Formats: sequence, C-alpha cells, structure tokens
Amino acid sequence: MNLPELGAFLKSRRARITPAEVGLPTGPRRRVPGLRREEVAQLAGASVDYYIELERGRGPQPSTQMLAALARALRLDGDERDHLYHLAGRPAPTAIGTAAHVPPAMLALLDRLDTNPAQILTDLHETLVQNRLAAALLGAPVHTEGHAASFVYRWFTDPTSRSLYPEEDHPHHSRVLVSDLRAAVARRDHDQQSADMVARLRRASREFVALWDSGDVAVRRGDRKRINHPELGVVDIHCQNVFSEDGRQRLQFFTAPAGSPAVEQLRLLAVIGTQQLADHEPTAR
Repeated sequence: MNLPELGAFLKSRRARITPAEVGLPTGPRRRVPGLRREEVAQLAGASVDYYIELERGRGPQPSTQMLAALARALRLDGDERDHLYHLAGRPAPTAIGTAAHVPPAMLALLDRLDTNPAQILTDLHETLVQNRLAAALLGAPVHTEGHAASFVYRWFTDPTSRSLYPEEDHPHHSRVLVSDLRAAVARRDHDQQSADMVARLRRASREFVALWDSGDVAVRRGDRKRINHPELGVVDIHCQNVFSEDGRQRLQFFTAPAGSPAVEQLRLLAVIGTQQLADHEPTAR
C-alpha cells in the first residue's frame, strides 16, 4: 500500500476531467483545473473530509467498494483502475460483482441522461451506479456486497423489496426476473457466483423453484413498469436497457410515455432529487 502515491494519482486524475464530462454543471470562478475535491466525493458517495484525507495520502486503507466508486467517479480505464487498486494495496477485482469496472463510454452515456432516471447494473441486477433521478425514483442500493446486492436475489428472499411495485404486478416481475437470470447464468457458463445464487434461491423460495424449473428464458430488454413512489404515487413509465458488448452490464433508463401523467411526475422527481442531494451529505463507504 502506498497512500502518498495513491493521493497523487487521485489528484492527477481529478485534474483532467471537466464537470461537463461527468454530468455536473459548470459554474463560474473555477480556480482549479478539472473537478473540485467535493465534486469527486459527491460522485463517489464519500464525505468530503474522507476524500481530502485520501488525496493527502492519509487515512485508513480504502475498501474495494470505495475504490470501485472512485474509479467510476474519475472515469478510469481498465489499466488506471488496476493501478488505483495496486496503490491502495488491494487486488484488482474480476469482471463480476459490484466492484466490476464500468467502461468510461457507458458512464459517459449515463451522464448524458441527466433528465431521465438511469442506472448501470450487472447481468445479475447488482446496481453499480445511479444518477440522482434513479436514486430519487428507486432508492439507493441497500446492499453493496454478497448475493443481497442483487435485486433478483432480494426479490425472492426479502419481501420488503417488492414494495417497489404494486402487488398485482408481482407475478409478472417474478417471471421476467427469472427468465432474465437464466439467460445471464448461461452467458456466464454457470460460473460460481451465478450457480451459487441459483442454488441459494432454490433453497429459499418455492416460487423461484417453480419459475426456474419452467425453463423459460428471455433477456430483459424493455418493459412497462409501474413504480410505487412515496411522494408521487404510482409512476407508470417505460424501462429500456442498453447492453455492454459482453452482456455483463446494462444501462437501464426510464422514460415517460408522451402525454401521460408520468411526464409531470418525472419533472417533480427532478425537484425531489435535488432536495435529497442537498439534505443528505454523502458518507464514506
């Protein structure tokens, strides 16, 4: 672990990125090139004090989750990401799980969807990164590690996860999630992570067993969703997915049907999301 070199590397990567490149407004009187330290902290979900300590080469060893968040915030490519982990004394993660590397091109596309809720997921429905509208609509990820990071896993093991959708829509989402999971497991050639998830779900849920044994398979490319929101009520919107080349990640974004009540609901969501951002200072993970 080399914290001084880590701090210098973070500072150099921060200096090369403009706010516009990461979907942040470009304000006047910027006295430093690139992003401010508080902007990197905001993008990574860290406290400003924590990030400042990292750049100063001090503080505790960053977790793998924090390193992954910093790599995304700073739009690091694969080699830069691996170097970041090396400086922090952590092994570079594999291409799976919530620490998976997100290609800068996919992050750039996410930044351009600033008027729509959008997020990037793994093929096992683990949330990697959200924009502020997606967090306001869907809520921030509850779990960041283990099988519980997967929405598919929580859907069949944690009843509270189903409150996101109206109860009458639950059978549809169960079928679609299992069909999509089957496609992902086959694409991964039944690797340990996906095979273990299926085995655990079979032990935990009779509903999952029945749906899995049906053999249905279908990649979830798009859907019409009704989402329960605590302030806006039921939001009826379109959900579309854009996939990475290997199919391991998807950019998921939500749009309102023209002329529908969801148009005004998403407008109000932008206000709610801005208020949430102001009211809750991020903390270090």
